[in-house]
Amino acid sequence: MNSTTPLAIGEQQHVRFAEGLGLDCGVTLAPVDIAYRTYGTLSEKRDNAILICHAFTGDQYVAEEHPLTGKPGWWSRMVGPGKPIDTNRFFVICSNVLGGCMGSTGPRSTRTDGEGDGVEFWGTAFPPITIRDMVRAQHKLVQALGIEKLFAVIGGSMGGMQVLEWTVTYPQMMLAAMPIATAPFHSAQNIAFNEVGRQAIIADPDWRGGRYWADDVVPARGLAVARMMGHITYLSEEALTRKFGRRMRRGPVGGQGPEGPVSMFSDIFEVESYLRYQGSTFVRRFDANSYLTITRAMDWFDIAADHDGELTHAFAGTPVRFCVVSFSSDWLFPTSAARTLVRALNRAAANVSFVEIETDKGHDAFLLEEPDFDRTVRGFLCGVAEHAGLA
Repeated sequence: MNSTTPLAIGEQQHVRFAEGLGLDCGVTLAPVDIAYRTYGTLSEKRDNAILICHAFTGDQYVAEEHPLTGKPGWWSRMVGPGKPIDTNRFFVICSNVLGGCMGSTGPRSTRTDGEGDGVEFWGTAFPPITIRDMVRAQHKLVQALGIEKLFAVIGGSMGGMQVLEWTVTYPQMMLAAMPIATAPFHSAQNIAFNEVGRQAIIADPDWRGGRYWADDVVPARGLAVARMMGHITYLSEEALTRKFGRRMRRGPVGGQGPEGPVSMFSDIFEVESYLRYQGSTFVRRFDANSYLTITRAMDWFDIAADHDGELTHAFAGTPVRFCVVSFSSDWLFPTSAARTLVRALNRAAANVSFVEIETDKGHDAFLLEEPDFDRTVRGFLCGVAEHAGLA
């Protein structure tokens, strides 16, 4: 069997590229495994494939129960029969990103380069990767599936960064692109938030220089704090106030609350309990070294960097139809960043539409119930299909 033939391993779909992948850092990473999932049926003409790019803490389980958490797929409300991304019509692909920890090659993968001592994981020796490297790996997967041109590439947040990289690196490989709640570069503020998360992990006593697995431990406290910090940025002040306000689980210091005596170290407010829950569940499904690797890839992302700092030049002559989506209360990737992107696309004479969804749900709005967003996705895909003559 050819090394690039997609394999089915139980419920996991997987492909190995024995020749590996050349990375932006100059290293060739080999072999490279890509874990992915597909939904729907590929048409005879192979012209109905949509690639979905997942966000930072997402993975390939878009529209089905997650094997580790048992929770519904992270976009199950959006992808499926009759849904905005309709699997009765489209063949949907989503892969775990390079550097991830759900089956694709990453820091938690076993080294086969001869440098490790016995059975050894990459850990912090995993080479630095970029968003472009992730996209190159996805491109190899798409080719291995026998697809010459994608109908669309869609993704939110870090997934939106991948969408933009696809349009610049492989503009002839798709009809349409939908970058959602994202930006053409990572801002200084977002880099700062990522650095706080990384330092929380490194400061954990169980970090062990990134070789925590050798002692059968994980830097759980640091990773949980990093997740808590990140999760705050995904929400808006309005959303936090609506969900939790200042409601207490325990009374003021020295007093008695609904759940017993108060300690300064208790989760006194409901919002504290929520964040601790988010942190503890995250630790059970995500690798700390993948956290460091992927956040660095996001920080390096800057579409204009290879085009003399001119964002417009990156999209010159693009044949792609764009729909850029932002959310009014998203302060992590604000509407101003989306407008910067749209202005550059307009100057490049690209076919672009732009929608700002009014919502108080913050950055995570693209994952939540938002009827206007659903209509936008469905309408854009139907319009592109009609233009392309897709049955």
